[in-house]
Amino acid sequence: MKKSILTGLVAAALAITSASRAIAEEKTVTGEGACADSHQTQIKVQEGGKTVTYYLVENDVAKKFHSKICKNSAKVKVTGDVKDSGGKLEMTATSIEVAN
Repeated sequence: MKKSILTGLVAAALAITSASRAIAEEKTVTGEGACADSHQTQIKVQEGGKTVTYYLVENDVAKKFHSKICKNSAKVKVTGDVKDSGGKLEMTATSIEVAN
């Protein structure tokens, strides 16, 4: 009995972990950081021969960095969790820096 309960709990934990990975994926991108029309930071990256835009979710990391690209765009390197929100790629940044 205890073994079957433990097996069930392990299976549930693995399912939750897999589902959370499908929802958000950690990624690092380097591209042109700029202020979008809504004053949200966006990063335009060349991927597979086309321009892909990531919109930063407003958190402490994004708020602190936003003033550096609000008036003038800059090449940036951003790491964070990415998820597709209705066809719009949203990134919750864990680190942002000006790239060389």
